[in-house]
Amino acid sequence: MSTKPIPEALARHLTKGRAERALQVERQAINEEARTAVLAFASEAPYERNWGIEILDTTTTSMRLGRLGSGANLLCDHDIRDVVGVVESVEVGSDRVARAVVRFGKSARAEEVWQDVRDGIRRNVSVGYMIHKAQLVETKDGLETYRVTDWEPFEVSMVSVPADASVGVGRALEVSEREPPGPAPTEPTPTPTETPKEIKAMSNETIAPVAAPKIEVVEQRNHAAEITKVAAAIPGGAELAMKSIQAGHTVEQFQTEAIRAMSNKPLPTADIGMSAKETKTFSLVRLLNSMANPEDVRARNAAAFEIECARAAADKVTHREVRGLVVPHDILKRDLNVGTPTAGGNTVATNLLAGSFIDLLRKKMVLSGMGMQMMDGLVGNIAIPRLTGGSTAYWVAESAAPTVSQQTFDQVAMSPKTLAARTPISRKLLLQSSLAIEAVVQNDLATVLAQELQRVGINGSGSGSEPRGILNTVGIGSVAGGTNGLAPNWSHIVKLETAVAVANADMGSLAYLTSAAVRGKLLETPKVSGNDTFIWSEGAAPLRGYQAGVTNAVPDNLTKGTSSGVCSAIIFGNFADLMMGMWGGLELMVDPYTSGDNGAVVFRAFQDADLAVRHPESFAAMKDALTA
Repeated sequence: MSTKPIPEALARHLTKGRAERALQVERQAINEEARTAVLAFASEAPYERNWGIEILDTTTTSMRLGRLGSGANLLCDHDIRDVVGVVESVEVGSDRVARAVVRFGKSARAEEVWQDVRDGIRRNVSVGYMIHKAQLVETKDGLETYRVTDWEPFEVSMVSVPADASVGVGRALEVSEREPPGPAPTEPTPTPTETPKEIKAMSNETIAPVAAPKIEVVEQRNHAAEITKVAAAIPGGAELAMKSIQAGHTVEQFQTEAIRAMSNKPLPTADIGMSAKETKTFSLVRLLNSMANPEDVRARNAAAFEIECARAAADKVTHREVRGLVVPHDILKRDLNVGTPTAGGNTVATNLLAGSFIDLLRKKMVLSGMGMQMMDGLVGNIAIPRLTGGSTAYWVAESAAPTVSQQTFDQVAMSPKTLAARTPISRKLLLQSSLAIEAVVQNDLATVLAQELQRVGINGSGSGSEPRGILNTVGIGSVAGGTNGLAPNWSHIVKLETAVAVANADMGSLAYLTSAAVRGKLLETPKVSGNDTFIWSEGAAPLRGYQAGVTNAVPDNLTKGTSSGVCSAIIFGNFADLMMGMWGGLELMVDPYTSGDNGAVVFRAFQDADLAVRHPESFAAMKDALTA
């Protein structure tokens, strides 16, 4: 072994006297109240430098702890102008790891770094030190190993970019051109027997003994604060944010994880846990009959099971006060197997379409068949994430870094809005007890609700408690016929498709939607004047090869210029981006007086629902089509 303070082979490389090593914050040793943290800043892990392998002898006899112990500064990235705290104390454990207790300041910069440390964003700790003595302990395959037996740490830094995080140890990227801090004024200049100062950062790669390029330090983003802000608007976002912060994710990584978690998370349910047998036993007619005849003991007793289920369903409705009885959501999605009349009172034979209330509602709505997404059984407000902007690609010069860009997100919010409808049911119908009558009642209720839900999905105003429909959604494409409207022609149809395609939204369940009046007009309008090929053709895809829905819920009473109340609408778009949500069960109230003279009972049905357009660019509309 060499007996000189620093072997000549090593001294040739130590031209600036300063070296740096990095470990990680011990997060379990953070005291938020005292604003202190325990930082492990040195160990005896071998580290390969460009001049050989370095082993720091981490003992109290080999370390000069005077500077650190007397209140050295806590820095950021070894920048002497970026002070964020102070070293309170230092100790060397039996595990041969040196640790410092540091206290963070209260300046704006210190607060930012302190928050990042608490949230697990800044984890890497680096120490700046000078080597005073070292011993050559081994030479193998031309690589020398030195044990540093006398060294002096003089500052601790939080570093943002580690180069090696193996075995729980982070190492700072090499920065060879940084100006080292000067010695304390009271200390003598190092003698020739002491180490000349150097600046060498730790690296996990063997680096040739040439000048390293200067590293430009990028300003540290406070990812924890940004993640917390984004998470505030996401259901269950607090838990997701904590996991991402602890994992050291960027904001972009958190957004990706949040969307993945929300897309995989099952929707909340408004079911009360009824078995298949119980849903088959439940009779909507018995429930309605007991409501229509509250003084009839036999009617109440017969509907005892249904009343109990309705009360349990009412407990699931937490967003508003329940005024009537609530049909459990389990019942709204059950199947009704209507067939040949059998014993048990099924005396009114009729051919009916089997299906649950929800399915009947879908079949009454043209929008469902065109791809509209329907979410039923919701509980509480929901927010659907939406990508509003993507990352940007750049052409860069050699060795230049691209401009930082990222995706941006917002949310489409949906909340329960109460839809009320009324339907009369005769007393004789209520006295029936067959599955056929169950289907009749459900069919009637589904019809009155579907008509209004379809109307607002297409042309809802968005004011008051009414959801906003496609035609009143800001940002959809627009095709104008004329100052005072115009009869639709082939050019208008093409322009509707073009408006969606130009917005890069021509994908998914693309279709046309219009009224019967417009269909009639297009059936007799040729594509080209004098040609016998008409715009609306026969078959399942009558407009330009796309499906076309027809419903009088599309308005024919719009106004354009002097054409007052006679303009119609034509819509083209991806109807999968129209979403309808339904909350809880169907609430029923009875009115025995309005139609009392003819023996009918009027039932008022209340259903909480909402509609939303996920991407306005997915739709384009012509609102001034003239059909007369």
